[in-house]
Amino acid sequence: MRFCSKCGEGSTDARRKYPGDISPARALSLVLLAAGSWTGYFDRWVGAILAPLAMLILAGGIDDLLLIFLWLLSKRHSRRAAPADSGEKPIAVFVPLWKEHEVIGGMLDHNIHAIRYRAFHFFVGAYPNDEKTVLAVRDAEARHARVHLALCPHEGPTSKADCLNWIYQRMLLYEEREGTRFELVVIHDAEDLIHPESLRVINRASEDCGMVQVPVLPLRTPLSDVVHGVYIDEFSEYQMKDMPARQTFGSFMPSNGVGTGFRRDALERLAETNDNRVFDPGCLTEDYEIGLRIHRMGLPQCFIPLAAARNGLVATRELFPRGWRTAVRQRTRWITGIALQGWERNGWRGGWRVAYWFWRDRKGLLTCPLGLLTNLIVIYGGVTWAAARLRHAAWGLAQPGVHPFLHSWMVEATLGLAVIQIGFRAGSVASLYGWKHAACVPLRIPAANLINCIAAFRAMAQYASSRIHKHPLVWVKTEHAYPSREALLGHKRKLGEVLVTASWISQDDLDLALRTQPTGVRLGEHLVALGKIEEDDLYDALSLQQGLPAAKLAPDDISPHAARALPRRLLRQWKVLPYQIDSGELLLASPEIPSDEMARELSGCTRLSLRFHLMTPRNFRQLNESIR
Repeated sequence: MRFCSKCGEGSTDARRKYPGDISPARALSLVLLAAGSWTGYFDRWVGAILAPLAMLILAGGIDDLLLIFLWLLSKRHSRRAAPADSGEKPIAVFVPLWKEHEVIGGMLDHNIHAIRYRAFHFFVGAYPNDEKTVLAVRDAEARHARVHLALCPHEGPTSKADCLNWIYQRMLLYEEREGTRFELVVIHDAEDLIHPESLRVINRASEDCGMVQVPVLPLRTPLSDVVHGVYIDEFSEYQMKDMPARQTFGSFMPSNGVGTGFRRDALERLAETNDNRVFDPGCLTEDYEIGLRIHRMGLPQCFIPLAAARNGLVATRELFPRGWRTAVRQRTRWITGIALQGWERNGWRGGWRVAYWFWRDRKGLLTCPLGLLTNLIVIYGGVTWAAARLRHAAWGLAQPGVHPFLHSWMVEATLGLAVIQIGFRAGSVASLYGWKHAACVPLRIPAANLINCIAAFRAMAQYASSRIHKHPLVWVKTEHAYPSREALLGHKRKLGEVLVTASWISQDDLDLALRTQPTGVRLGEHLVALGKIEEDDLYDALSLQQGLPAAKLAPDDISPHAARALPRRLLRQWKVLPYQIDSGELLLASPEIPSDEMARELSGCTRLSLRFHLMTPRNFRQLNESIR
């Protein structure tokens, strides 16, 4: 007998543990052993559905394999010579809004300064009962002559199509007043990061096409962001394979909702056939519908293949939903509008090419639940196999007679097609986002299946409810976020390019500065030191490049109350000067371009929204000396 120090009594085994003290490995073993006692009841049920499930998966895999073949044909199709550029045609960019006051200012500021095209204007739609968004657009109007508010005549939200129709009417009024005409209309959303060459590409392609679609890709996010990673996987494959294949197949080209350009004559024909409404306000997915309508009018459509430019791939970038609920809500609207409402409105009319793509667009109603069922069966098979190994028993799903109609060739064929499909998706992701994101593609497939399955069931339930109770389908708005400043850096023009384009310096001056630029010295500072540019002009160029307003302040412009709004330690650390409080915003000036880290740390010390302005180092030093 040994003495137990915990209870003061003798014990035959001081190492004996309490019954509840079980290691995780032991607990898992007990669970698997217990599972083995009831798996027999389910093995035959699972075995009975394996053969029909395998046949459906096999049919879907063959369908996807056909699409890869069409993609290979599209590679040859995409090598045709592009039409010649016949000069810049005036472009109107439509941006419909509902409660987008937090993002629209940044979107307009960035894109207006980034776009490498001169003849364009933004027409931004808002509702009178969305006062914050209206004020944000009016503020942008005051900063940019290219921005025009299109105020809907009724309260919202209605639908994106309805808002776009009123933006179109606002554009007509502008044309009448200014005596001009926009030859192209491009649709964008409030969270879009427009590529600098995007409008130029649309302008060139419109020579031959009534509708032009620029690729749409999610912005790069961390690997831990699983939901956004699902969008990265699916959009990479869709933009690289499905869209080029549609064009090669000769079927209709749906709009992606953003980055879509329309020739003016195409929109006018749409208006003539639909009571002067270009977009159908009763349609949940007006972008999909308008692509089909343009195809039926016989107007050519084209998709711009992904191609590199100085600022990366020519594509519209945006942040997609990063939360599960938001992603399910957005996909529910897509499935409801494209698969269910589109089926009701259009049937299968239009010939076998159109019918095939109707099938591709609608088969998610079947494949999404099947994908989740397949994942559950795989998990069930893994658990029962492990339980059988622990019990030293035969695996129930491998017993003769459990799945009499399932043949080995079906298993091998479905597995092979799945490997090809996953491999193509991973290859698409690798070419756009790198091998780390590509390696996560198989791990994100269960998450994609879960999101799509829930969205499919919700779409079917909402659609059935609307038809049973005879009420219209409701447009569910997706909440948007605009990329951080650091995410925007890769899409901005280089400072040297801005300086040369605006004639602040010559190309020879820039080449000299780049050759002689010392290590650790910024280009702008070096140009000032060389005497090639004045400090004030440099900061005007930085303001243009960064989309930040410039400020030149006097001591009287600084409010004492604003100057005390942030801790002095942070003001010294980040070289920032608060100078006014206006409508719930704290205005700050700094000679440094604000980083995300700066914004996060300063925002944590105040409830006011922050708005940054650039000021020259000389002006900053003078003000600091005057307020000491």
